[in-house]
Amino acid sequence: MQDKIWLSSPHMGGNELKYIHEAFDANWVAPLGPNVDGFEHDLETFLNEDVKVAALSAGTAALHLALIECGVEHGDEVICQSMTFSASANPIAYQGAIPVFIDSEKDTWNMCPVALEKAIEDRISKGKKPKAIIVVHLYGMPAKMDEIYSIASKYEIPLIEDAAEALGSKYKGKACGTFGRFGILSFNGNKIITTSGGGALVCHTQEDKNKAVFLSTQARDNAPHYQHSHIGYNYRMSNITAGIGRGQMEVLQSRVEARRKMHDFYVDLFKDIDGVEVFSEPGNDFYSNHWLSAITIDASVTGKTREDLRLALLEDNIESRPLWKPMHLQPVFSDAPYYGEKVAETLFDNGLCMPSGSNLTEEDRSRIANIITGFFAK
Repeated sequence: MQDKIWLSSPHMGGNELKYIHEAFDANWVAPLGPNVDGFEHDLETFLNEDVKVAALSAGTAALHLALIECGVEHGDEVICQSMTFSASANPIAYQGAIPVFIDSEKDTWNMCPVALEKAIEDRISKGKKPKAIIVVHLYGMPAKMDEIYSIASKYEIPLIEDAAEALGSKYKGKACGTFGRFGILSFNGNKIITTSGGGALVCHTQEDKNKAVFLSTQARDNAPHYQHSHIGYNYRMSNITAGIGRGQMEVLQSRVEARRKMHDFYVDLFKDIDGVEVFSEPGNDFYSNHWLSAITIDASVTGKTREDLRLALLEDNIESRPLWKPMHLQPVFSDAPYYGEKVAETLFDNGLCMPSGSNLTEEDRSRIANIITGFFAK
C-alpha cells in the first residue's frame, strides 16, 4: 500500500528540541517558566496588535475562559456560528448556557451578518438578550468582520473570535483573533503550528489576561496557604509544551506560505473541471492562511458527489474529509435555536477538505493530481 497522505499532519521546524532541552536543563517543567513567557511574547509580536496572550492547554480552554470573563452563566444564551467544529459550541454547555446557532453566508462560509442581526432582535423580543457572540474564521478564512463587529457593537454584546484555524489570517490587514473582546487560538496537532496540544486566549487588557491566568491555575487566592474564593481550572500551558511552540513560531510564516501554495495547487488542478469550486478569498480585504483547502462539488454538473471523490482518494490511502457538520444538525444540540437558511447544510452536503499540509511533497501532489484527474475523466 502507498504511504498515507494525511489531511493535515504536524510539521516540525527543527528548533523545538532546543527549547525543550533548555526547559529540562533548568528543571522548568511546570505550567510556568521562560518558554511560556517567551511563547506568549512571540504570539503578541506576530499578531502585531496591542494584545496580551495567555498560553493555555487547549483552544477549547481559551474559549471557556472567554465565556466566563464575558459573564456567561447558567441559563444565558450565547450566539454561535453553526458551521464549525464542536469545540466552538461545547464551552457554552460547560457554563450551563444555551447556544443559538447562526447560518453561514456563501462568500466566506462564516457567520451570516443578516441572520445574526435577526437572531439578536428575536432573542431580545423574547426577553433573552444574548450574553456573547462566537464567530469562527472557518478553515482560516476571515469572517465579514466589519459587519459582524458593527452588529455586536450596536447591541452591546461581547464578540469572541474563534481563530483556532486562522493564525496568520488577516482581514483588511488586521490579524484574525484581534477584533473581538477575546480571540481564541489552537495549537492542536493538525493546526498550522502545533504544540502537540494547546491553545491561547488573546486579550486586549492586562487585567483580562491576569484573570485568565488566575482562573487557569485553579484560582488560588494570594495567601500563604491554599485558599480559593472562585472556581478554577487546570488550563495553563506547560513550559515543555510552550517550548515546542517557540520552535514552531520560528517557521510560522513559512507554514502560512506553504498552505497558501497548496490552495493555489488546487485552484490550478480544478480550473478546467466544471462543477467544482475551490474555496477562495472573496476579495482583497480577506487574507486566508488556507489552513485547509476545501472544494464544493455540484453533482448535477459532475455526476459525482463529494463522497465519491473522498472514497476514490481513500483507495489510494489519501485522506480527505467532509466539511464540518453544522452544529444545529448535531444530535447533542438538536433542541437549540437556529437562525438562517440552508447555506451551511448545503456546504456540508457538497464540500470536501483536501490534503493541505505544509509538509506535502511534489510526489504527494502528483499522487493527488493523478487520482483527481482520473476520477473526473471517468
